[in-house]
Amino acid sequence: MKRNMMMSSPQEPVESLVRHTTDNHVRWLTLNRPASLNAITPDLRERLVQSFLDASADPEVRAVVLTGAGRGFCAGADLSGGTAAGERIPGDVARTIRGGAQRLIAAVLDCEKPVIAAVNGTAAGLGVHLALACDLVLAAAPARFIEVFVRRGLVPDGGGAYLLPRLVGPQRAKELMFFGDALTAADAERLGLVNRVVPADGLEKAAHAWAARLAAGPTRALALTKQLVNASLDGGRATAFAAEAAAQEINMTTVDAHEGVASFVERREPRYRGR
Repeated sequence: MKRNMMMSSPQEPVESLVRHTTDNHVRWLTLNRPASLNAITPDLRERLVQSFLDASADPEVRAVVLTGAGRGFCAGADLSGGTAAGERIPGDVARTIRGGAQRLIAAVLDCEKPVIAAVNGTAAGLGVHLALACDLVLAAAPARFIEVFVRRGLVPDGGGAYLLPRLVGPQRAKELMFFGDALTAADAERLGLVNRVVPADGLEKAAHAWAARLAAGPTRALALTKQLVNASLDGGRATAFAAEAAAQEINMTTVDAHEGVASFVERREPRYRGR
């Protein structure tokens, strides 16, 4: 197993803000601010964005697992510093959101490798949207999902109003966002926000199993499939069909596509290389 840690900023504890390891072509990203339930600071956000960019570009990485250290997955944005001093200039908030929370969620959605969220505990606010931006979501039974914004008198950010209606429909999305009630892992699974709920002590094993299957798969075909599914939610049939045809054309130039066809003809298991 190859191990590496990101440098932490001088303002943070010695421990890294994001731990990352690569094991059998699976990149594990662990939010590492357990004392604050892994609340997202600007420094943590930047490291996480860069981690997803690095995973996309690294041919040795063929799947990603995102999880949290300690008892929480992610408590959302860290608001402990309060608001910035001085007069606010019109547009400041919008610019901050575009360059911050939205950029983080986009990094997950645009990652060229399949991403599994292993939600080990509470996910609140931006933490919920970080999990839902992943391609697959595994949740420990004690996990909770909370659209906490309304409790603070805030509008959801981090693409929440984009992600939630596409997963549960507009009325359910409004219910979750209007009331801000805690949603159990079992209820999240029932609504379609979570793929599987597993016992807390089985979360890592379940994430390992799914990630290993993805890492052994045809990496470029998975990337193109992810791109097609994500784009299909924003366009009509003609656009989706055209994108599908283009993706097929691109994919048939890959080594793995040729291996998949050859293995079928030769009646053997395929040996994908992620190329």
